Formats: sequence, C-alpha cells, structure tokens
Amino acid sequence: MRIGVIGTGTIGTLLVDALIKSKAAKPHAISVMNHTKEKAEALAKKHSRLSVCDSPIDILRRTDLIFLCVKPNQFPPLLRTLQRAWQPSQLAISVTSPITIKQLETYIPCPVARVIPSIVNQSLSGSTLVTFGTSMTDLQKSRLWAVLAQFSNPIEIDEASVRAASDIASCGPAFITYLLRKMIDGAVTTTPLSQKQAAQLTTEMIEGLGNVFQQKLYTLEELQNKVTVKGGITGAGLDALENEFHEAFENLFRATQEKFVEDQKKVREGFEQEES
Repeated sequence: MRIGVIGTGTIGTLLVDALIKSKAAKPHAISVMNHTKEKAEALAKKHSRLSVCDSPIDILRRTDLIFLCVKPNQFPPLLRTLQRAWQPSQLAISVTSPITIKQLETYIPCPVARVIPSIVNQSLSGSTLVTFGTSMTDLQKSRLWAVLAQFSNPIEIDEASVRAASDIASCGPAFITYLLRKMIDGAVTTTPLSQKQAAQLTTEMIEGLGNVFQQKLYTLEELQNKVTVKGGITGAGLDALENEFHEAFENLFRATQEKFVEDQKKVREGFEQEES
C-alpha cells in the first residue's frame, strides 16, 4: 500500500512518525507534500527514502491511501483542485473534525473516511477516532483498520459524537497537561517543593498511572476509591477540587462545541465560495 500525506504540520508529521515507527508502512512507501516545502523536506531528512512531492496532485498520482492533513479552511480550495484527479480505487482520509463525511463525499469521487489521531499515537498507544464513508467496502474498512491498529486502538465514532470524542482522545492530552502544570504550580507556590522536584514527581506519577490503566489493575472509579481514605488528606483535596471544578469540564465541552460549530460554518461558506 502506497500512502500519501498532504500537509506535514503537527498531525501530518505525527502520522508519518507513527506509521514508520510501528512498521505499518516503510518510508519508501510514503509520499508527503506541504505548502512550505522545507517542512516536508525536513521530515524526509528524518526518515530516509521518504518521498517529497511538489503538489497535492503529485501525491494522488503516486499513492493509494491519502491522508488530508490540512486546516479546515484549506479544505474547500484543496478539494476543488483535486476533484478530477482522484481514482476510484483510492481512499481519501480527512483528519479534520469540522469536515463532515457528507462534504468529503460531495467533492471526492472515491471512498472517504475520517480519522482523528492523537499525539499519544507517537508512542504507539492511545485511540484513533474513525468514521467510515458510505461507499467504503468491507475490505477497505478492514485494511484501514489494520493500518491504524499498528499504532493505536481504532474506535469507530459517528458524526454526532465526533467533537466530544475528539475533545477527550485528541485534545485531552493538552487539557490534562494543563491541569498537571497547574498542580505543579500550586505545589511550588504553597509548599517548599522546588519546581524541578514537583515536575519530576508529577511526571513519574502520570507515567505510573498510565501503566496502572494499561495493565487494567483498576478502573477510574476503583483507583480513586482505593487512594481515598474517608476523612483523610486525599478526600480533603478532592473536596477542594470539587468546589473549584464543579462546572469546569461542562464549560470546556461547551466552548469546544461552539468553536466546532463556528469552524463548520466557515467551512460551509468556503465551499459555497468555491462553487460560485
């Protein structure tokens, strides 16, 4: 299978790294391109035998499975440019949540899918969120699933759930990292712990926590109950968190949904402009 990646920003680079590290694809089977060619060439220096193409159309001429790793507002002009270049045997994959399957199928004449990766896929772990297009065959689905399973746990997500699922699986590492940094700052501000000590303890704690869940020693609820002793220090800390974070995550999901709707509106307007 020949794989193409259009856009070598954070997500495109993440996918290339994960594909090669997991041996899902060899470098010589991957072609990349980026509007700023230097970024694609830097990735090729990192992975020898990776091919750098000059344009999206060159990618389509050389590959079978194409990841579209561009920003939402770049989709309308990109898809218009490529509309006549697709082959029926190809599979187009968007990694952008505001672009719907219906929009992809309107402008791409071959089977399509959406795959939302996570930064943790670089460590060959975590989830990828998958939404299949209506014209994908069972064989195409199984082949895509097999590729993703080399570096992640693929989970099928419907259109209605994609934003919330993406907030957890893809944006979640940034949200959790923010909370951990606040935990470190709080410890340094109110106790004799140094920044270095607090950061080390926090990092090692979260690494160990990940191992606990990977080994399925506890569920989330079981672990919290195991650590919390009634009337103890952990309980007092949880009470303080409950007071501070009572509606924090509800507000977070509302904010991301509002941005999602805004992005979808801009994408629709972009497609309308391309058609006019």
